[in-house]
Amino acid sequence: MPGWVSHAELEEVKQTPMTTLIHRRVEEAQLGKNPFVVCRVPSGWVVLGDTQILPGYSILLSDPVVPDLNALSFKERITFLRDMSLVGDALLEVTGAALINYEILGNADRALHAHIIPRYVDEPDETRRKPIWFSDWNIAPKFDLGRDTDLMQKLAGSIQKRLQTSPEF
Repeated sequence: MPGWVSHAELEEVKQTPMTTLIHRRVEEAQLGKNPFVVCRVPSGWVVLGDTQILPGYSILLSDPVVPDLNALSFKERITFLRDMSLVGDALLEVTGAALINYEILGNADRALHAHIIPRYVDEPDETRRKPIWFSDWNIAPKFDLGRDTDLMQKLAGSIQKRLQTSPEF
């Protein structure tokens, strides 16, 4: 039948190495060559977004890379979600954001990653109440190591402090 995949074809797909941007960024982080890295956490890597659509926009990349949250054991899921929320707590502390939006999508890149988006009360009315994806990403500032280093260091310090007092699972 058209559209059906044989068991052998499915196994071949499972064995094919993935080469998404997430995979490359995790490999670069492991090698110490990813300039976006804020810090290592038990479930992966915290990085600043390539585009700082809002100051502090961060992404948690799972390491090892898995296709989605459901590919993790229950304990690993709890750790990933805990780390994600700790990044949000740290962003609230260091950016003065009013709230944090969390998104785990995976529609474009089948590699687990969570978008952690600080939202601010002074955002323009036309964007403040909408998902960040409706904003104009073409005019947003790009990541700039010189500009963003201070934020990255404060964020890393806050995350590490929270990890020391957070329960292990």
